[in-house]
Amino acid sequence: MAEKNRKPNTVQVATELALPVAKELGLEIWEVRFEKEGTEWYLRYYIDKDGLTIEDCEAFSRAIDPVLDEADPIEQHYCLEVSSPGIERRLNTDEHVRRYLGSRVNVRFIRPPEGRSTRSFTGVLAGMDDGRVTLTMDDGDQLVFDRNDAAYIKLFYDFDAEAEDAPDMGGHSK
Repeated sequence: MAEKNRKPNTVQVATELALPVAKELGLEIWEVRFEKEGTEWYLRYYIDKDGLTIEDCEAFSRAIDPVLDEADPIEQHYCLEVSSPGIERRLNTDEHVRRYLGSRVNVRFIRPPEGRSTRSFTGVLAGMDDGRVTLTMDDGDQLVFDRNDAAYIKLFYDFDAEAEDAPDMGGHSK
């Protein structure tokens, strides 16, 4: 049985504090993580908007820092990081998946889906209904799965294709 007066977790509190700051700056909070790496803790805000710049990240960092200092929601020492979710961003919510329907993605499972021998798939997000995702692979085969069964769904970016299409910068062989 869950406790009635359960304390919200660090990510929930950090997200709630950040939402009005992001809105004021015309930004979206894509994801918030509170993670330990080695002996250090990191509070990571991933922000987004069309045409996100390093200046947007800096402005958000400067704006959220005093809010975090005043609220003091984190007991231990931590490093604050602000960045874009990146070109191969994780699609962590149903809303994220719906937004990128028709896009190419990588999906990785903890264990292979039933009837499959591999855990990783690349294809096009073809549908999202009631938490179930439909992925169409290059061969036309479709995989339907619960979004929560995937270890991750990330946008796919073909860096190799971009390198092949890149102009010759002079004097460098591939």
